[in-house]
Amino acid sequence: MTTAARASAFTEPDRPKGLLIRFVTTGGSYVDVTGHGEHAQDNRWNCLGCGDTSRSPEQSYLFNIRPDANDHATACRAIPLT
Repeated sequence: MTTAARASAFTEPDRPKGLLIRFVTTGGSYVDVTGHGEHAQDNRWNCLGCGDTSRSPEQSYLFNIRPDANDHATACRAIPLT
């Protein structure tokens, strides 16, 4: 079964204000990247499955955190609890 097929078994949560990117995790949850965009320093990612988050949101340009959020989504096996 593919990740996309597993993810479709769960209801996608509401999209938060400032959502820039949403990744589907291996476990079928989501990693949201939020903030003010490519050149802003306030972007951050948050995993809706395990609760992990970016470590330095005050220095998080989108090009810096996009790969970290994607890597986390690839590795995270937590399933949505709601």
